[in-house]
Amino acid sequence: MSESVRPPLPPFSYDDAVLKVRKAEDAWNSKNPEAVSLAYTEDSRWRNRSEFITGRADIVSFLERKWQKEMDYRLIKEIWAYDGNHIAVRFAYEWHDEVGNWFRSYGNENWAFDENGLMMARHASINDVPIAEEDRKFKWPQGPRPVNHPGLSELDL
Repeated sequence: MSESVRPPLPPFSYDDAVLKVRKAEDAWNSKNPEAVSLAYTEDSRWRNRSEFITGRADIVSFLERKWQKEMDYRLIKEIWAYDGNHIAVRFAYEWHDEVGNWFRSYGNENWAFDENGLMMARHASINDVPIAEEDRKFKWPQGPRPVNHPGLSELDL
């Protein structure tokens, strides 16, 4: 299958949408900007907080900066709604800065996909909350969240 096709494809069923969300979570937890960027159209348009990003090269640049700043990043995404080629998610992720201050970032994303399952638009609103290191809940090793690790609803976040 071509890299330009990313199943599941729209229109999404509930199970398809849940799978698409988990694939996105796993990709972002890889912290591999080039690999992550391939899930987006060449001209994908993003709003991330107050930053506007267009295209894969900008996505790679953005993710490189993000993961240099947000160290030991761990993310959980959860489906909120879906319809046709759109998916809405809520998410939380934990990270620390260069001096060891820990944060949990909460947010919502709205996604739109093309017919090949590539994301053509991503709108993210995010808030950061300082946390104590002992209050962390996302402690798995680098990479995808383990299958048996609770999701956001189970963690009541």
